[in-house]
Amino acid sequence: MPRPSRIQYEHALYHVMNRGRGRQRIFHGVGYYEDFLTTLEESHARFDAVIHAYCLMGNHYHLLIETPRANLDRIMRHINGVYTQKYNRRRKTDGSLFRDRYKAILIDKDAYLLQLGRYIHRNPAEVKGASEKVLEQYQWSSYRAYINQESVPKWLYREKTYQMLGRKNRYAGYRKFVSEGNDEETEAFYSKGNIGSIYGDRAFKQSIQENKENLQVSRELSRELSQRPEIPTIVEAVAAIFKCDIKTITARSKGRPQSNVARQMAIYCSQKLGDYSLKAIADYFSLTNVGSVSSSIMSIKEKLAAGELAREYSRLEKRLYLKK
Repeated sequence: MPRPSRIQYEHALYHVMNRGRGRQRIFHGVGYYEDFLTTLEESHARFDAVIHAYCLMGNHYHLLIETPRANLDRIMRHINGVYTQKYNRRRKTDGSLFRDRYKAILIDKDAYLLQLGRYIHRNPAEVKGASEKVLEQYQWSSYRAYINQESVPKWLYREKTYQMLGRKNRYAGYRKFVSEGNDEETEAFYSKGNIGSIYGDRAFKQSIQENKENLQVSRELSRELSQRPEIPTIVEAVAAIFKCDIKTITARSKGRPQSNVARQMAIYCSQKLGDYSLKAIADYFSLTNVGSVSSSIMSIKEKLAAGELAREYSRLEKRLYLKK
């Protein structure tokens, strides 16, 4: 049975959660946490994701994300996919990292943004045996930025929260608000065995249901986004069409650079068909800078413009089930 399409619309607010497959750890040290935060920065830069709050725990994460472009699926595909690549590279493993599909709860922004930010920020203190003191000590949450205890990432948006809080001393006011603990309504919602997909009052839920067809991203677009291939899939397809070994494509040549059309094509398709960032492509293909990625992309563009490689590229599109 197909999964229902997510409700997506401009400036929708979501509480997004995901955990490691089999509850395994997804963060093993500072480098892992920093890699994940980098993917958040990338999602903000590339897809206009507005990050209101985050908390990264050992085997799961919480995000409070607003989507000005109604593109939650694309944002989360980048965050989960690119972080998995970085994780596997650090651990020298491969395969999926997260359990199945991420959980996204559509939030009534005007009524519950404050409560959800507090719920997310309080996660470290809700662990069995933890105390309130951990909140100001915990490094991998946006809480310390909210109370002015550390520098604020350019991609973290705090102003809406402060505005809704409506207190003169925003830092002390937010600290006090979080210290009061979660409200009963939020606790009741998240204590359910099967958490609902919408958090809001009856009027909000009714409005969403009545306008569901107008709010949802078209099924055609959702299907197109979901079919965008992962980089390993692209590499396999290029290797098959160019009749070469995968290592020929993925391994960086030693010494003087040599022309490797198959590798260049895989890099080009990763950007063109996979919509990956130059940084993500550079990481995967073991390149030290994004300039090398751009050079490979430009080389293939020039060849295609000259009428070369058109047959190979057309076969790649068909093999990867994507349209131009």
